[in-house]
Amino acid sequence: MKYLSILSILAGILFFSACGNLEKEIDLNLPVYESQYIVECYLEPGENFRLALSRSVPYFEPFPSDPADFVSNILVDSAEVVITHAGKDYILKNELDLAAFINQTKVYNYHLPEKVPADFDNDFSLKIITPDGKTITATTRILPVVPIDSVVVEFDEERDTLARALTYLTDDPNTSNYYRRMYHINSLDSIPDQDFTTNDDFVDDRKIVFGSGYDLKEGDTIYNTIFHIDRAYFEFWESTFNAFSSNGNPFGQPSGIVSNLKGDANAVGIFTGLSYDRVMTVIKK
Repeated sequence: MKYLSILSILAGILFFSACGNLEKEIDLNLPVYESQYIVECYLEPGENFRLALSRSVPYFEPFPSDPADFVSNILVDSAEVVITHAGKDYILKNELDLAAFINQTKVYNYHLPEKVPADFDNDFSLKIITPDGKTITATTRILPVVPIDSVVVEFDEERDTLARALTYLTDDPNTSNYYRRMYHINSLDSIPDQDFTTNDDFVDDRKIVFGSGYDLKEGDTIYNTIFHIDRAYFEFWESTFNAFSSNGNPFGQPSGIVSNLKGDANAVGIFTGLSYDRVMTVIKK
């Protein structure tokens, strides 16, 4: 035991001695950065057609003092953007449009004030011709809404002033399904208490249950939102979340963005449909 203790002490001395060189500067030869086109387009039945087309910038590039200049510099203008559905072409105009997306405001630079059809049986196709003549394409479909069966409120037996909420839905066992679960307390404009994606691999008896902690008080209002999403959006959202989590973490592994875009342009992003069910519940005994 004494021998082990001495080894531990020696190891500690060597470790802290080595730490004296941690402030040494090194030069890194980073490869030349190649900018990419970034595409985000979410088709929501009953909402206008909207698409954001921008370009990526180097991670170590100084952030400009004027955010408006930064936004205008990364937005890509003068592209041809067409969404085709059921034999009809929807030509999006190159105009700025601010619109709510879930619980945040997003900037779109291509839009068309025409409603997205509530069609769950036919594909939507995207084609973008960039200013430099490159092509970006993608295909998606809007999935039918998976309704929330019920929201059950249960008060803690020991602390009857606090409650939790259980959200139930029925999953189709004959198909592979993906969901995005969002859960807000008292306001949809607030940061969600829960926001994650999941598949249905864990479902045994067709029932899916999403729960909260015992942190709800009588009189609180909760908003449960269930998005029925496709695999492409599931993989895009997961990869984006992983990339964000590893950003700035010296011990994190680099994470690439999984995209459903094709074509000869260097582009990443997502073209997908969004359908959801939302239930508002007031906590009562």
